[in-house]
Amino acid sequence: MDLFGVLEESVKTGIGTQAAVFALAGVGLNLQFGHAGLLNFGHVAFMLAGGYGAAITVDSGAPTWAGVLVGLTAAVVVGLLLGLPSLRLRADYLAIVTIAAAEMLRLMVRSDSTASITNGVYGIQDFADGFLDANPISQGEYGIGSLTFDAPTLWLMLWGWGLVAVFSLLIWALMRSPWGRVLRSIREDEDAARSLGKNVFRFKLQTLVLGGIIAALAGMLRAAEFNHVQPESFLATVTFTVYTLLILGGAGHTFGPIIGAMIYWTLITFTEQFLWELRSSEVIIADTLSDQDIAGIRFALMGLALMLLAAFRPQGILGRKEEAQLDEF
Repeated sequence: MDLFGVLEESVKTGIGTQAAVFALAGVGLNLQFGHAGLLNFGHVAFMLAGGYGAAITVDSGAPTWAGVLVGLTAAVVVGLLLGLPSLRLRADYLAIVTIAAAEMLRLMVRSDSTASITNGVYGIQDFADGFLDANPISQGEYGIGSLTFDAPTLWLMLWGWGLVAVFSLLIWALMRSPWGRVLRSIREDEDAARSLGKNVFRFKLQTLVLGGIIAALAGMLRAAEFNHVQPESFLATVTFTVYTLLILGGAGHTFGPIIGAMIYWTLITFTEQFLWELRSSEVIIADTLSDQDIAGIRFALMGLALMLLAAFRPQGILGRKEEAQLDEF
């Protein structure tokens, strides 16, 4: 059994593009949920808006920078459409509205009525060629020892973790400003913040839109990684994956989503690779453990670990216990 190879692959995934994408989405959700207490279960809608906005624009012949602007604008529009009617609702109703809206948006882009623009269930391919061709890194393998990445992967990783660093620093600064202190007061006691003359609705809407913009960039990066955007990449499970890594790392902590994403994808990959190694070495009979079984087992084990974490350390690895508590519940 090649245990070293399993560990190597797990670490590569834990610091790779996929982890960076989900860490970036987690940074946006951390602003909404961890700092402001918004129970947004439709976070993937912003990722979809960013990914499809950029893909449709570039596929029509526009440059990459125009696609990014359209994707960000689409995220702002989605944030306003979601926030204006729903942010006055209680947290549980907000969760229902946002998850329903995200699924409606996904069904819309895969429907036959929009297929002339979105290409329906097949999605849009090869729209990120311009971005990938702009890679200044020479072809080859880069890294330390056997922990190496090729040039395209390294290019995506630099963008991903660079955006994570920039927006983490931005939110760290914002949360130490008067604006951030108002957000925390809204999370702790919305009525008290309102009694002090704060426009709670406006602050919530600003938070939802800003977090959505960050998620839209994550959606663009996710689409660029595969050079393909399709509806099935933006299922509701993506939102709950982001929640999982955020809770794992610690909601309300600047580095919570970063640490959570790295640990989450490392453990997921380790479990999957380890089971494959057991099967290939015939420790486990292949007929009793299919590929679908392995995929299910890895998420079941992660779910069990999350349950134990919620029971014994609800604040996550880096968070504080009070950051994980909402008055509504």
